[in-house]
Amino acid sequence: MTANWWWNRSISPRKCVENGGQKEHNSAALIIGITGIVGSSLAEMLLLHDTPGNPWKVYGVARRPRPTWLSDKRLNYIQCDISNSRETISKLSPLIDITHIFYVCWVGSEDCDLNGSMFRNVLRVVIPNAPNLQHVCLQTGIKYYLGVFDERYKQEPHESPFTEDLPRLPIPNFYYDLEDILEEETKAKLGLTWSAHRPALVFGFSPCSMMNMVSTISVYATICKHENKPLVYPGSDFSWDCYYDVVDADLLAEQQIWASMEPKAKNQAFNCSNGDVFKWKHIWKILAEQFGLEMVEYRKGQKETSMAELMKGKEPVWDEIVKKHKLVPTKLNDIAAFWLADVVFYSDNRVSCMNKSKELGFLRFKDSTKSFLDSIEKMRAYGFIP
Repeated sequence: MTANWWWNRSISPRKCVENGGQKEHNSAALIIGITGIVGSSLAEMLLLHDTPGNPWKVYGVARRPRPTWLSDKRLNYIQCDISNSRETISKLSPLIDITHIFYVCWVGSEDCDLNGSMFRNVLRVVIPNAPNLQHVCLQTGIKYYLGVFDERYKQEPHESPFTEDLPRLPIPNFYYDLEDILEEETKAKLGLTWSAHRPALVFGFSPCSMMNMVSTISVYATICKHENKPLVYPGSDFSWDCYYDVVDADLLAEQQIWASMEPKAKNQAFNCSNGDVFKWKHIWKILAEQFGLEMVEYRKGQKETSMAELMKGKEPVWDEIVKKHKLVPTKLNDIAAFWLADVVFYSDNRVSCMNKSKELGFLRFKDSTKSFLDSIEKMRAYGFIP
């Protein structure tokens, strides 16, 4: 099995096709974090008729009730708080047909104990109860190389480009704990394999995600439009002109499925990015064009501005926009993570090396500009932005 099957797709990655009414399945996926950017992409990919391992049965787990946009009836949605061990046992132990776990969940906290216990709760319930379990896929990220979003730890990050063999930083990082738990818990079952994925910043669609950059700056642009204000870049001079990379959510889902099937990719960690680089000043121009706004470039010496501060108190404005354009009802703090924009717009060069994946046969890539535009288009199509 190689990655070349993605090149021969006969259908669009976003068009789920029924499998001729066939109800039987060869593989069963458990996606922890189904409402996130990557979780929703994984569900769509796995339900396509030509995905390796097909036909797939897909279980999706999230804390919140099933959102309207996850409407495919083939998705078995399970509302479960995996931080609660009793609830996890009750909801997940009956799923004895699981063959693959895709853990793409983050609780929104840097707490090592909390994140670790959530992951252990899942593994310690599923591994003993699913006799045909073959692979566990864990998603972490480039904070593996940068450190955590915790002001208590002033660490010097690794210099980019990041490679998978870089040593761990000497500070607490729940990504390190999760990868250790992954290795430890999968050893309990003979033949059970794993892969860890460290994506760059993700471009994709999910109004429920806590780290959706496209959604965040699209909401920012929408509010600028509503208030007849120009699109002001609130970041730093070095972020405006530095090189950056991202990964499309669909591409990351493809890599995770590939690693779960490719023998050479087992029991290893992989970076994942689109394979190109861009500058935020170019994306900012595209954003302004998409929303019909005057773009205000970064000007040397300008006062540093926080997007979180700029958007403080804008909840009623967003409510007004939702009502005016008859959008799907959302709250500002749910659909936009302005703190994330502040982190991104005050960073410097961030590029991940993809050589390891390519050497093992994963040759897929995505144009980051197209990924950005595709994400905006889908948000509009689903009625989350005007």
